[in-house]
Amino acid sequence: MRIFRLALALSVLVFPPALLAAVPQAKEYFKITAVDKATGRGVPLVELRTVNSIRYFTDSNGVVAFYEPGLMGQNIFFEITSHGYEFVKDGFGYRGARLKVAAGGEATLTLDRINIAERLYRMTGAGIYRDTMLTGGSPPTKQPVLNGLVFGSDSVVNTVFRGKVYWFWGDTNRPSYPLGNFHVPGAASVLPDDGGLDPEAGVDLSYFVGANGFAKPTCQMPGQGPTWINGLVTLKDDGRERLFAYYVKVAQPMRVYERGLVEFNDEKKQFEHRIKIDMNAPAYPGGHPFVHTTDGVEYVYFVKPYPFVRVRATPQDLLDLSKYEAFTCFREGGRPDKLELDRDDDGRLRYAWKRDTIPLSRDLQNKLTKDGRLKMGEGIFHFQDADTGKSVAVHGGSVYWNAYRGRWVMVALQVFGTSMLGEMWFAEADTPLGPWTYARKIVTHEKYSFYNPKQHPMFDKEGGRIIFFEGTYTAMFSGNPDRTPRYNYNQIMYKLDLEEPRLNLPVPVYKRKTANGDICFGTRVPDDMDEIAFYALERPSGRSIPIVATETSNGGFELSIGKLPGADGQPVQPVFHALSADVEEPPETSVLLYECIRQGDGQREYVTAEDPVSPEFKRSDKPLCRVWKNPAKYVTVQ
Repeated sequence: MRIFRLALALSVLVFPPALLAAVPQAKEYFKITAVDKATGRGVPLVELRTVNSIRYFTDSNGVVAFYEPGLMGQNIFFEITSHGYEFVKDGFGYRGARLKVAAGGEATLTLDRINIAERLYRMTGAGIYRDTMLTGGSPPTKQPVLNGLVFGSDSVVNTVFRGKVYWFWGDTNRPSYPLGNFHVPGAASVLPDDGGLDPEAGVDLSYFVGANGFAKPTCQMPGQGPTWINGLVTLKDDGRERLFAYYVKVAQPMRVYERGLVEFNDEKKQFEHRIKIDMNAPAYPGGHPFVHTTDGVEYVYFVKPYPFVRVRATPQDLLDLSKYEAFTCFREGGRPDKLELDRDDDGRLRYAWKRDTIPLSRDLQNKLTKDGRLKMGEGIFHFQDADTGKSVAVHGGSVYWNAYRGRWVMVALQVFGTSMLGEMWFAEADTPLGPWTYARKIVTHEKYSFYNPKQHPMFDKEGGRIIFFEGTYTAMFSGNPDRTPRYNYNQIMYKLDLEEPRLNLPVPVYKRKTANGDICFGTRVPDDMDEIAFYALERPSGRSIPIVATETSNGGFELSIGKLPGADGQPVQPVFHALSADVEEPPETSVLLYECIRQGDGQREYVTAEDPVSPEFKRSDKPLCRVWKNPAKYVTVQ
């Protein structure tokens, strides 16, 4: 009894009755849920701001737990904003809603999504499902409010290794002091097919922690400054999986003074040093790699954000920098101070995989074009907005094969877009080398950064129709002094449905000659391809028209509009889809397509309004349709 009385007395001293009564219970909160109009799912990172500037941000379920003494039972107006989402305006132009905030009550706010990609949840940091728990909800993850004592983490790399997903991050914050882990914290998670969470719900991360419970360093290489890694890749060695990464040592201000390769020790949960890499090496690992077989040889391709550096997929080759190849138009041995273009006797550039040579970059392409050494169309970087044709400079990104589209897909960060580092773009290509041409913006931010995007192909659903990617949400480099509470400097996961009509992008239409010299077209790379004639849609869109190819009386092929009946009475399948010649407000990237007939034998050729016509052909007066321009002189396919 004395022990009970003592415990009771201590509880009153530590938690006075007035204080205990002041702590709200779940039933006392007013629950506000912001949902995506298209899906009905809760939207994370929605700001609700009162007239007197009290700010709330929805958690990863889209929930705000509202409790303000003196305001409960009142009508409260909330201004509603969110990156890539929009709330309807009222009659005075305010985007917001007035809610009567009563204890135990709830309200739902519906937002229109501007982004093509759907925001799902925050991956890292504290309070991920804070408001869900305050209002009595059940979060999907095992550690919903604090995991590994991580407050915030910079860019992620991950890969499947020995049956699990291994995750590693950059500089990471902790609760106890501003300086945290600057040497690569890590974690593992179970794959969805092996009992892990559905990636639409979340990811249960098991951090590698130290004695203090904080995510421990896994790659503390000697020397001053942080250690960062990327280029994470799993390779097989006599049937055993080995995990490697590219590391850099960084001094102020953001100066890389050392780089090399490390290997992960799974027992110690620690990276171990393997080699240093010469700071002047022309081709080296990095980015987000993938493994792909070309001409019967398995290679690791390093995406930065284009996969223009590769090496054979063996540990021995990975650790030998002399074996690295760059896809380039420079003569072998090319360096930044020795840029000799490799041209044949006819002056045509020779693009090829070459050792001991730097790859062509977008910056070098621009410099050489400005200097007049590269002619218009000779470069290979033509990444652009599919509607406006405006060039999009992409920096970080990842590329993976997508079985649903039967193409390679890229999610990449734009530099100096409508925000400095907050715009994400999607593109697809027939081969890893491209051509990477027409793209669509899928995520936007208002004066905020969202960089280093990473796709997670191990999470693909419905055969690749649904893909997942994440990036680092931070105020750094944005010029915005206002850091979002809890969300800032953390990873946010997105979902992208590749059946979204806005992702129906123009693809290359390849031209080849048949055995008798006739021209035919197709949207998949043929073995005997001659060139890319133009771009068009592979799938129908809301305002497209089908273009079919039928055999003419002289054995050639003719393009025409519509579903014409074939020999079996069934409609002829379209070769591609285009826009009508007189379509209203055509995209700036489109061009008229004309039929040309050769006098004498009636052979047909098709050219755009920008193409020259051979003297023996006569161009029709009326265009057939409208297609998309081919900006490249060279075809980069593999």
